[in-house]
Amino acid sequence: MQSSPYLSIVVCVFNEAGNCRPMIRQIQQALVAFDYELIYVNDGSTDQTLLELRSLEHDQLRILDLQKNYGQSAALQAGIDAARGEYIVTMDGDLQNDPADIPQMLALTIQGDYDLVAGIRTHRQDAALLRKWPSRLANALIARTTGIRWTDYGCTLKVFRADLAKRLKIYGELHRFIPILAHLEGARMMQVSVQHHARLSGKSKYGLNRTLKVMSDLMLMLFLKKYGQKPMHLFGSWGLMSSLTGIALVSYWLVQTAFNNTRIGHLALLLGVVCFLAGLQFIGLGIMTELQMRTYHESQQKKPYTVRKVYSSEGLVLPSLFTAPVE
Repeated sequence: MQSSPYLSIVVCVFNEAGNCRPMIRQIQQALVAFDYELIYVNDGSTDQTLLELRSLEHDQLRILDLQKNYGQSAALQAGIDAARGEYIVTMDGDLQNDPADIPQMLALTIQGDYDLVAGIRTHRQDAALLRKWPSRLANALIARTTGIRWTDYGCTLKVFRADLAKRLKIYGELHRFIPILAHLEGARMMQVSVQHHARLSGKSKYGLNRTLKVMSDLMLMLFLKKYGQKPMHLFGSWGLMSSLTGIALVSYWLVQTAFNNTRIGHLALLLGVVCFLAGLQFIGLGIMTELQMRTYHESQQKKPYTVRKVYSSEGLVLPSLFTAPVE
């Protein structure tokens, strides 16, 4: 049985045939002193990316060829699921991330006992109008609304402790919100400046069309951050306020009509009934969501907590006794 490597490098590519060979050469040079595996996830490329990867001679290289183009989130998750290392590094395959930054990031992760160390593209080599300005706006908006003061949400170059990476479950378009997902897991995180290079081959897969996706995913992140473990606190509060507003409006209509002989129309009555019924629906939705959360945790034997490490009386770090082992 092959022993597990210390480090797993996950690179997701879509139509990056011209960048595969030089990228792998850079990784080899940067990590010559490390025990690592290299996982390339071919996300349904339609060019010669797969043929180029298969033609390379690299003992540590494994290629995951996905059935179709699922998107970066699914490709990242596929690579993380396949990773066997104690630490997992994710990076783009377009030569804009520099593998030479990995050793210092890994050293910082170990020395600082961090769960996640991510890069900040300080001198970003991208077009200002289509890439840098929208990214800065999105970073500021996410940081402002979530309260997680993260400088660069879009940098793919990250170093994870494997157990954290495998708990995140990245799907949809949530790769942009990995710091928030990690924060929800209670991760110890930090950012460090990294190099960023201009694209020399291939075409960028990003544009202004991702703005609406970021906004919609941000609403999901806000919900998960504040009410992921307690949805009834959100829907129940709305339901009670709406129901009490409805009761107050109907009561006001009854008092004015029956005792003061004042004809105030039926708008207050109609609005009161609508508010009351809407409140009942919110409360019912909250109860259903709570039941779904309970079913989710109990059916998969998920616990509402995570034990990061266990220390014995001798000071040794032992495997956690309370979480399932990483496969």
